[in-house]
Amino acid sequence: MGQGRSRSHIRLMNLDLTDAEAEALAQELGGTINYARYPLSPRIQILRAILQKIRPEPAREPLPPRRHYEPPGRGRYRRRR
Repeated sequence: MGQGRSRSHIRLMNLDLTDAEAEALAQELGGTINYARYPLSPRIQILRAILQKIRPEPAREPLPPRRHYEPPGRGRYRRRR
């Protein structure tokens, strides 16, 4: 590619996939991601992002509030001499 060329055509791409096609693509991406030799490579990160667009994960429930821990008072656990 020349220096002056823009890659804007990639951003405007929209795939109209049927449900079966989207599921097949998700299966292939999932297999490629799961069996990747280098799971943190930029290529696999891009494939994960594509998979998230095809099959987003359901929203998770928020975690319960953290409990406040306070050590026991000194009077209760005295050292025996």
